[in-house]
Amino acid sequence: MPPRSPLPQRNGLDPAWLRTPNRVRGELPEWQLMRDWLHSRVPYEANVDQMISDSRFVYEDGSALRRGDPYTPHTFVWFHRDLREEATVPGAIHIVHRDERLVVIDKPPFLSSIPRGRHVLQSVVVRMRAELGLTELTPAHRLDRVTSGLLVLTTEQRWRGAYQSLFQNQQISKIYRAVAPLDPHLKLPLQVQNHIAKEHGIMQAEVVPGAPPNARTLVELESDLGDGFGVYRLTPKTGRTHQLRLHLNGLGIPIVGDPLYPVPTGSEIDDFSTPLQLLASELSFVDPIDGSTRKFTSQRSLPLKSELTGD
Repeated sequence: MPPRSPLPQRNGLDPAWLRTPNRVRGELPEWQLMRDWLHSRVPYEANVDQMISDSRFVYEDGSALRRGDPYTPHTFVWFHRDLREEATVPGAIHIVHRDERLVVIDKPPFLSSIPRGRHVLQSVVVRMRAELGLTELTPAHRLDRVTSGLLVLTTEQRWRGAYQSLFQNQQISKIYRAVAPLDPHLKLPLQVQNHIAKEHGIMQAEVVPGAPPNARTLVELESDLGDGFGVYRLTPKTGRTHQLRLHLNGLGIPIVGDPLYPVPTGSEIDDFSTPLQLLASELSFVDPIDGSTRKFTSQRSLPLKSELTGD
């Protein structure tokens, strides 16, 4: 891990860092200048020479890297990346609860929880760090970008491990709700269990027939919305990627607005018109720090409306 960064956060994001390799005894360095090394490491779309001229690369002591600086091994360099333009994700982030250790928010659909890939500024972490002035604010668990509802964040890194362990060890009671087609032949309540696998780089997860179950969900019908659709109450006993979406799809009642199941819809990444009708609506747990009972409820209700028009 690097030493403490000499640069502050910008737009709620920590600076990036690089480290020159250690020199192997008897070998000459591959690069004569720090500038040459940066050209080999920084993505090609970045204008390294301009960034050097603008003093955007700094050393551990905060001094700017200069064009003629000789290459030195085991040297840390920090800088802020240039960010792509991003479409603004519509919808408000509601703060459900805030105290010294936790911030619990009610996330709109299409907003990434953490900065990743094409969603950096448009993420819960970046937006809420800027809004609340909490530079270490970090989610304690995952919530898919297209899923709405409750997300628990810790205010400082020192609290994260304790709360993250609750989710990893399945010590959290979670209730989701979803809008999906009604099937009169489906006998509910029903416990769905199977084995879900997700390959890195592949959008869809899949059920592996015959493999030991690693995903379990209690599915109950809560209300009839009319026109052949209902609201389902989903109680996951595990937390596999896309678990609820796969389990309802496997029952023949895919969640309304799902861009991946049963088949990918091919919708554009910045198409915010059709929200997935899946809501993380309730969370409860025993606080690992003070032993109190925590319970939170989403302010949103199903069916979710498009945040673009309110329809």
